[in-house]
Amino acid sequence: MNYRLGIDVGGTNTDGVLLDRNMKVIHSLKTPTTEDVETGIYNTIHQLVEEAKVNVENIEFAMLGTTQCTNAIVERKKLNRVATIRIGAPAATAIKPLAGVPEDLQAILGGHTYMVEGGHEYNGDEINTLNEDRIRSIAEEIKGKVDSIALTSIFSPVDQTHETKAEEILREVLGNDISISLSSEVGSIGLLERENATILNASIINVAKTTAEGFEKALQHNGIHAKVFFCQNDGTLMSKEYTLKYPILTVACGPTNSLRGASFLSDNKDAIIVDVGGTTSDVGVLVKGFPRQSSLAVELGGVRTNFRMPDINSIGLGGGTIIRVAEDNTFTVGPDSVGHRLLEEALVFGGSTLTTTDVAVALGKVKLGNPENVAQLDKNLLEAIYKRMVEMIEEAVDKIKTSAADMPVVFVGGGSVLFPNEIKGASQVYQPENGGVANAIGSAISQISGEIEKIYSISKENREEILKQAKELAISETIKAGADSEKVGIVDMESVPLAYLPGNATRVKVKAAGDLAIQV
Repeated sequence: MNYRLGIDVGGTNTDGVLLDRNMKVIHSLKTPTTEDVETGIYNTIHQLVEEAKVNVENIEFAMLGTTQCTNAIVERKKLNRVATIRIGAPAATAIKPLAGVPEDLQAILGGHTYMVEGGHEYNGDEINTLNEDRIRSIAEEIKGKVDSIALTSIFSPVDQTHETKAEEILREVLGNDISISLSSEVGSIGLLERENATILNASIINVAKTTAEGFEKALQHNGIHAKVFFCQNDGTLMSKEYTLKYPILTVACGPTNSLRGASFLSDNKDAIIVDVGGTTSDVGVLVKGFPRQSSLAVELGGVRTNFRMPDINSIGLGGGTIIRVAEDNTFTVGPDSVGHRLLEEALVFGGSTLTTTDVAVALGKVKLGNPENVAQLDKNLLEAIYKRMVEMIEEAVDKIKTSAADMPVVFVGGGSVLFPNEIKGASQVYQPENGGVANAIGSAISQISGEIEKIYSISKENREEILKQAKELAISETIKAGADSEKVGIVDMESVPLAYLPGNATRVKVKAAGDLAIQV
């Protein structure tokens, strides 16, 4: 019997799960996340294998989902020194690079910013010839002073030739060891947001490398020689090489994994997922089994960006959320939480802080800790608090909807047991078995994806043929990435006419996904 191992590293816990070839959960667990990722992952894998009593030689695939890159940006830890080069002078000099980026983050990145002649118009015409000599002089100037480079050219999603040429020149001078992020491969239309996304991508290269190598070492020390994949925030997997090039795509893969895991556990392809953690509840939408993507600009660590992100509504309500009661019995629910200190600070565990977990235990909604510690609490007050907790979830579910119709709602996460099996706006409420480790399950069951984005000249006569070719290309890319050719399908396709380009130009974007190819 062959197995697949799924690991999800959160800020508080590292979750692990083992699935067999039929996607049946063999064993799952949670262990504390450690300061150095490798130790926490090692502990989880070691305990998982020991308790499941499986032969490590039969573990065929290992998948990792992690918040390390997200945390590095938010907490300003272990970030690269980044050189930011914008190609677009003289047209794009009014607002300088790093505009709107918080000063503390600018200081960490190093302030190496440059603007160079070049770039394109919205129709693909050159604004100016690329100043290749200036690129070379910048390369000499930053040698030994930065860890990575963020390269952005005006309208590079339309024409990326100036970015690719600049990359060639930089590598001639600096070699292949330095990481270079191209904005045309990271973000979309919108210069400042795309540039910011590219800068953030460049800033977390070393964090991603440390995390990836820590995962591989943890596997090796446990005698596991599985094929390694990393989770990205669209619910699919990527190789180590791809991860180190585009670590920004791991941002928000935790909530995405929970959505995918919830879909698998509840057998729902279209539903609203509520992932209840210790501090927050993340609410997202599944569309055909994959997370709905946000259509808005995304703010990450105080930086406005426009790279791909799942549409998640987070609220300050979790299992450790603090309840404060005034003398007149008015109360507040959160938004702060005892977080990973729940077992020390909650009343039912002998602590002195009233939390949402205490409320649920006192009302008999869940059995945890010592119920006698909360037996003296006013039941009417507790009922009012619990009602407000449920209302907060109902409001979050309502906000994420695009129509007034009721939808299936799936509760997962460690705090999901606190909530009832009926809420307003839900056609049915699911609380599946193993929902507490839905994120690890989501990483283990993830598929391989392939995506193509090209500009075609499309007419009524050739439209169907071109779209067919685009689909075949996306499927081919997915199979090359390691998917089973028998189990690949198109999961998303869009075609957008480009009115500013001649000849019925249309941008076609197709994404395919499929199960991992299992070697017999």
